[in-house]
Amino acid sequence: MSTDYQKARAALGARLRELRVTCPGGRLTGSQLAERLGWAQSKVSKLENGRQTATPEDLQLWAVATGHPDTHDELQARLRGFESCERSWRRQLASGHRPVQDTWNELVAGSSTIHEWEPTMVSGLLQTADYARHVFLKYAELQNSARDAEEAVRSRMKRQEWLYRPGKKLHVLMWEAALHTLICPPHVLAAQLDRLAGIIGMDTVRLGIVPLQASAKVPPANGFWSFDNRLVVTEDWHAELWLEDAETIATYQRVWQALSESAVFGTEAQRVIAQVRRSLVVR
Repeated sequence: MSTDYQKARAALGARLRELRVTCPGGRLTGSQLAERLGWAQSKVSKLENGRQTATPEDLQLWAVATGHPDTHDELQARLRGFESCERSWRRQLASGHRPVQDTWNELVAGSSTIHEWEPTMVSGLLQTADYARHVFLKYAELQNSARDAEEAVRSRMKRQEWLYRPGKKLHVLMWEAALHTLICPPHVLAAQLDRLAGIIGMDTVRLGIVPLQASAKVPPANGFWSFDNRLVVTEDWHAELWLEDAETIATYQRVWQALSESAVFGTEAQRVIAQVRRSLVVR
């Protein structure tokens, strides 16, 4: 969890404590508020000490229970402010993968140029429907989230319309390892590799492959996406990070540039893809 995120959550906790002790009907103890809300007293303590992230419902109930219903909008704005940086998968996937994909569709639609680094999987903007389906199924199992793979696939496929719009450009780098990863059956991966080979030459896509044997200037760490040099999104097992400060964005730009110097493009990239395709045992 980032330092800025921790500070913001602690500041929200301090504000919640302030509302509790200034209750118009008289100061409430943590135990009294917990009883009024039907919560464990430990939840009140964790929220006030910045050790638990409040939900929008938590904040609404808190505002009413402490006699400060007019602070509801303020509390929600605080929550949105620090969650815009770190977006936990638990919260995002509460309603399944489709809403997350719809959010990404809006983000992509509002962008002209995207720079992407993918070390482990094929870029979502270049995935086949079958490949994407297996990705969503695997993540739903991992996160124990709603099984809405078909709806999520349809949303992701709709996003790919962006590739055929004038003025758009996708600069995507993939580590060769991503071409080998059997997150799906071999025949599905084979079709996905055929799709990638066919993408090369599209005027809206510049696809580079970093071969396994290439000398890397930086470690091929987590994947990330840069949108018009205004936002970087990266992810870990617990959350997505949406990063907007100029210094951080510049760091990711330097990483992307360093990785691109190890990549091959055009016919060389097609050759790498073809070699991986021939190595698959498809039954």
